[in-house]
Amino acid sequence: MSAFPTFLEDHSLRHRLRLQTLTRLRWLAVAGQSLAVLVIAHGFGFQFHEALCFALIACSAWLNIFLSVRFPAAHRLPPLAAMAVLSFDVLQLFGLLFMTGGLANPFSVLLCVPVIISSASQPVRHTVGLGILSVAAVTLLAFYSLPLPWYPDSNFEVPFLLIAGAWIAIVSTSVFAAVYAYQVSAEASQLADALVATELVLQREQHISALDGLAAAAAHELGTPLATISVVAREMEKALASDPRFADDLMLLRSQSERCRDILRRLTTLSTQDEVHMARLPLGSLIEETIAPHREFGIAIEVVGEESEHKEPVGRRNPGIMFGLGNLIENAVDFAREKVTVTVSHDAATVRIAIEDDGPGFAPDVLAQIGVPFMNRRNRMDREKAGGLGLGLFIAKTLLERSGASLHFTNQSAPASGARVDVSWPREKMDLFGAVKRQNAPVGTGYISKTH
Repeated sequence: MSAFPTFLEDHSLRHRLRLQTLTRLRWLAVAGQSLAVLVIAHGFGFQFHEALCFALIACSAWLNIFLSVRFPAAHRLPPLAAMAVLSFDVLQLFGLLFMTGGLANPFSVLLCVPVIISSASQPVRHTVGLGILSVAAVTLLAFYSLPLPWYPDSNFEVPFLLIAGAWIAIVSTSVFAAVYAYQVSAEASQLADALVATELVLQREQHISALDGLAAAAAHELGTPLATISVVAREMEKALASDPRFADDLMLLRSQSERCRDILRRLTTLSTQDEVHMARLPLGSLIEETIAPHREFGIAIEVVGEESEHKEPVGRRNPGIMFGLGNLIENAVDFAREKVTVTVSHDAATVRIAIEDDGPGFAPDVLAQIGVPFMNRRNRMDREKAGGLGLGLFIAKTLLERSGASLHFTNQSAPASGARVDVSWPREKMDLFGAVKRQNAPVGTGYISKTH
C-alpha cells in the first residue's frame, strides 16, 4: 500500500487554472462594472472620471478578447500566467476604486475575489504574493483616492475611522476566505487522489481474478498452432527417421510439442474444474484466503466462527471485499503485540466480521478522523512501527462500503486493550442463495478456529 502511481503526487496539473473560467468571470465583471458606472453617472448624475473608468473596463475586455483569440477555450494557465492575469484584475479594480472614492466605495470588497480564486487553485506562494499585492492596494486606497462621487451640491466626507474599519474588514475577509477556500480545495483534491488510488487497486484486484480466464483463453488459442506443429513434426519424423543427422532433433521436437500439449490440456481442465469454485466463495474460505498472506509475520491470527443455524453464506468472489478485509487485517497485524482475532458470524439477515488486536488501540483524535485519506497515524507512539492508516484504510473502507458493508471502529473495553473493527453486510449482499436453514449439517460447519 505504500507504492502508488507517481501522478498522485504530481500537483502540476491541479494548479493549472482553466482559461475559460477566468474569461467568463471577467466578462461578468466587465458587465457589472459598466452597469455600475452608467447608473452612477447617468442614473444619479454624480460627477467623476467616467471616461477613464470605461477605459479601464475596456482593458479588461481587451484582455479577454486577446486570451480567447490566443488560446483555445480548454487551455489551462500555468501558475505564473494565472498569477499575472489575477494581478491584472487586482490592479484594474484598484484603478476603478481610486477614481470612485477608494475604500468609501462599497464595491471595494471585490478586491477579495482574485485572492479567493487563487487560494482555491494556485500554489500557496503565488496566493501569498497576490494577497500582498491586494493588501498593498487596499492600504493605498485607504490614504489616497479621489472623492466618492456624490451629489453636486453637497460634499460627503467619510470619517477615517470608517475607512480604517473597511480596511480591516477587507483584509480579514481576504485572509479568512482564502484560507477556507484553500482548505476545502485541498481536501477535495486529497479525496480525489484517494479515490483514484482506490479505483487502481480495485482494477488490479479484478485483473488478478481474471487471470484464470485468460489462461484458459490462451490455452484454447495455442491449441491449434501447437497441433499443427505436432503434425508437421510427425511427418518430418517419418520422412527423415532414417537420417541419423536429424533423428535426435526430430524426437526432441516431437516430445516437447507433446509436453506443451499436456500443459495446455491441464490448464484447460483446471480452469473448467475451478470455474465455479473461483466464481463462488464460501464465507469461511473468503476469510482464510484473506488471512493467509498475513500469517508469516510472527503474530498469531485466530479465526473464531460463532455458531449459527443458518447455512454458511456463499457469495461471488469480490476482489474489493478481499482487498478491503486484507488491509484491515494487515493493519491489525502491524499494531498487534501478540495476537489478532477475527470473529465471523451470520444469521438470517446479517453477516458480521470483527477484527481485534491486542495493540495500543486507536488514539482518541484518530478515532474522530478514521477513514480520512492520508491521515498517517494511529497512535502517536507507534508512528515508527507501521506506516499508519491513512490512504490504505481509506481505500479499504471505500471498497467495503461499495460492497454494501457498514464499518465501525472502536477500542476494546477495559481490561482488554487494542482496536476493534466491525464490518457487517446485509445477508443478501454476501449470499447467492439466501439465508436458508442448514439441512443435515452440524451447527457451525464452515468455520474452524485456527491459530498460527
